[in-house]
Amino acid sequence: WQLHRGNRPASSLAQFVRRQQVLLLYRRILRAIRQVPGDSDRNYLKDWAREEFQRNKSATEEDTIRMMITQGNKQLKELEKTLALAKS
Repeated sequence: WQLHRGNRPASSLAQFVRRQQVLLLYRRILRAIRQVPGDSDRNYLKDWAREEFQRNKSATEEDTIRMMITQGNKQLKELEKTLALAKS
């Protein structure tokens, strides 16, 4: 039994949780990008992040989405590492 919203079935709990993970990752990436020195580099990275998330917005396969979240987290860690080295 599923509730319907308009013509769309309500998302399952797993889809809801996955969506929250993606949104959290996106916010964390944007937060890290704010620390990048230099307007042009910061703008380039913001555009890149926005385009990547937009490009993959229609992904529905759970394994694919999980893999993309893992990749995004790895890239975020690399960015954070690079920013930490730049500050030291």
